[in-house]
Amino acid sequence: MSLTILQPPGWAKPRGYANGVAATGRLVFVAGQIGWNANAEFESDDLVAQAAQALRNVMAVLNEAGALPAHIVRMTWYVTDRAEYLRRAAELGGAYREVIGRHFPAMSAVEVSALIEDRAKVEIEVTAVIPEAP
Repeated sequence: MSLTILQPPGWAKPRGYANGVAATGRLVFVAGQIGWNANAEFESDDLVAQAAQALRNVMAVLNEAGALPAHIVRMTWYVTDRAEYLRRAAELGGAYREVIGRHFPAMSAVEVSALIEDRAKVEIEVTAVIPEAP
């Protein structure tokens, strides 16, 4: 896979994400994953715990395609409480690094009024690019 981080000259370096990514290879699109387990059951109502589980769910889907965290080029977080997301950013960052590592793709975070599942506090969707076989 060819992957290039896009950082315009003179721009402040982003923390925890990339402004843009250019990549070539096989595209993998992961539907929004929420913080429930493989049996569609919530084990926690805590934002950080749900985010960690959602990230593990993302990785489970990516693993089905043979993808690694380094293949993620785009990630979008939908959160139901912006203030809690910002207040707990350090904890969320720790959960992110535990599951994804120190790979920071292009990312967006959006506050939404609700998610489809009542107990869900976060939903994460991902696009990955897997290298084509030579």
